[in-house]
Amino acid sequence: MSLGRPRAKLAFSPNAADHMPTEDFFRTLEIERTRAIVQRDMPAIERLHAPEYELITPAGRVFTRERYLAAIAAEPFYAAWEHGPMRVRVSNAMAVVRYQAKLTFPSGKVVDCWHGDVYELRGEGWQAVWSQATAVPGV
Repeated sequence: MSLGRPRAKLAFSPNAADHMPTEDFFRTLEIERTRAIVQRDMPAIERLHAPEYELITPAGRVFTRERYLAAIAAEPFYAAWEHGPMRVRVSNAMAVVRYQAKLTFPSGKVVDCWHGDVYELRGEGWQAVWSQATAVPGV
């Protein structure tokens, strides 16, 4: 299924270490990753999350990769994920993406939050290792 934007091809290039990805590369990668989560595209989700991936939810719960992927596979976890403007910090082997997001859950609940993701360059390419969402009060 097309995501409507070009995929972040460099994510899994064998020569990824030879290139310094741009901020736009990580914006595209983050949109690809979150769309895969909403669409429950398990092969993409598995490819884009490192084995030791952890998510800290707005409620402060910690999900390991195993627990998060199992929850997504069992039933829809998110109904929609809207991205605000993204700020990105990039180095040779790590990147951080930060933005405000609006998460809609299948129950109809909507959570506005700051979302931060840390990506690392691995043998498999760029993978998310940490994500944290912090609820924005009063929004």
